Formats: sequence, structure tokens, C-alpha cells
Amino acid sequence: MPDAGTLTRADLAESLHRHVGLSRADSSNMVEGILRHVCEALSAGNNVKISGFGSFVLRDKGERIGRNPKTGVEVAIAPRRVLTFRASQMMRDRIAKKG
Repeated sequence: MPDAGTLTRADLAESLHRHVGLSRADSSNMVEGILRHVCEALSAGNNVKISGFGSFVLRDKGERIGRNPKTGVEVAIAPRRVLTFRASQMMRDRIAKKG
């Protein structure tokens, strides 16, 4: 895992390679497969829950009125679907201990 910054797909694959002993190619394929499966589930309208990590939840936001901050002109914001992430309590506890 990197010391600071952003964790990447390559970092995850390298960690699998080192800790599980899979080849680098198999590790990369496994990471890609998991991410693809998560993306497909979300695209199909399903929420994704990973115990001890958190939940990816789809929410439908209705149409609403917004305001241009520069001009003050009101504009309609179209309804849309958004993806949110909620960390599990276990993850929040771990993060709080690091801070």
C-alpha cells in the first residue's frame, strides 16, 4: 500500500500479488473482475454492500430549483440518479483511530 496519496488499481493488484501469492496478471485480473462486478451491479440499479467497508447506494434526486451564484437567476435542475458511499461503522472507527 502506498505511504500517502491515492490507492490505485495497480496498488490493489500488487498487494494481492505480495500477500496472496497470485501472479501479477492474475492479481490484476481479479481486481478488474471485482470492480467490473460492482460497476455492473450499480448500473443495473442494485446497491452494493461490502461488510466491514461500506455501502454504495443509488439515490434518485427529484427535480429542483437551483440558483446561479453569480447572477442569482433561478434554473431548474433535472432529476437524476446519484451514487453515494456510506462507510461502515467498523471503517469509521478505524479512520477515527488514525486521526
